[in-house]
Amino acid sequence: MDRILVYPGSIPLDTDILNTNRNSMIALGYLAQAVLGSATVVDGLVCSPTAPASQTVTVGPGSITQLSVVDTLTYGSLSADATDSLVKLGVNLAATSFTLAAPATSGQSINYLIQATLLESDTNPVVLPYYNAANPAQPYSGPNNSGIAQNTCRIQRVQLQLKAGAAAISGSQATPPIDNGWVGLYVVTISYGQTAIGAASIAQLPGAPFLTWKLPALRPGFASGVQSFLTSGGFTVPAGVTQAEVEVWGGGSGSYASIGSIPSGGGSGGGYARKRVTGLVAGQTIPVTIGSGGVAGNTSGAPPGAGGTSSFGPYVSATGGLLNQLASVASPLNGATPAGYGTAGDINLTGSSGQAGISNQGGLGGGAPMGGCRNSGTYGLQGTFPGGGASGAGTGVNSATAYDGAPGSPGFVVVRW
Repeated sequence: MDRILVYPGSIPLDTDILNTNRNSMIALGYLAQAVLGSATVVDGLVCSPTAPASQTVTVGPGSITQLSVVDTLTYGSLSADATDSLVKLGVNLAATSFTLAAPATSGQSINYLIQATLLESDTNPVVLPYYNAANPAQPYSGPNNSGIAQNTCRIQRVQLQLKAGAAAISGSQATPPIDNGWVGLYVVTISYGQTAIGAASIAQLPGAPFLTWKLPALRPGFASGVQSFLTSGGFTVPAGVTQAEVEVWGGGSGSYASIGSIPSGGGSGGGYARKRVTGLVAGQTIPVTIGSGGVAGNTSGAPPGAGGTSSFGPYVSATGGLLNQLASVASPLNGATPAGYGTAGDINLTGSSGQAGISNQGGLGGGAPMGGCRNSGTYGLQGTFPGGGASGAGTGVNSATAYDGAPGSPGFVVVRW
């Protein structure tokens, strides 16, 4: 878009403002053409009966986008430009009313056409002050002190017109033709003796160029909102949001207790998935499930548990770390496997398995993707959040003491929009 340059100390010119206005209009016109094309398009302008009903209808506020030229007439001191075509926008902020007359003959009806076009005209005449070189403190009233009022605004509006057809036997009446340069919007039918027009008497004209689509609500920028879930619950879609980025971690499994001189292996990590979820509706509540960490095995003979599955509605999930059949309460040395995995994500990752115990040390707990693994110790240690498997339990310095295992870490869900 062209922009006007001005300089400190220079004498301001009327063309500085006029060219700024014209350049802005041209830029908006080309933007409208890029989006809507060059054919005439109307938006709003809803025709409805009055309340209470009468023989008057109203056409509400709205706009028309129509191909024209830059300026058919001079624009202030700028010359006319009737050569270069330009899409222009006319806007009505107020409603327009039309009163219709019923036919005078029994059994007859009349079709009224409501049509529209772009109206551009110079209005708002004002007697302007002018510079008086002979006495600058006393401005002239109008050009050359003539007192003549001058238009101060070039408006662009939707011009609406009611055009009556010929009365005819009901059912045979014809809608009048659309005038050249206009577009037809509505047909309103009124019959003999009718004193009130209802919605049933108003019909949108077939082919009326109403805008039939709107740009979708633009979602907020990435990470303009974030909600994390440590426990199960529900995500309510905020206003204006139609998609969200979701990350899901499954829970990690617990580890066995050590027994005698046998250390236990580590638990396995949960899986991970990431997905761009689309088609969300504002106000919709989506259930969120957080997979629990598997329980710890203990020296009283209780086995550990597997990790739970985390999910974001039906869209994406990640399973928890499992326990294999190679370890048991009586033989806990091997690490837990397989690890959890992501499902239905744009990215699906598998966690890592637990490691076997070595010497008198428990095995490392497996990690969930983008989480850490848990180092072993004498006692089993809880899995690293999110979704980490517990470390195994050692057997102490004398390699003959049993210690409890540990629970896995719970899963996690993060929603960004």
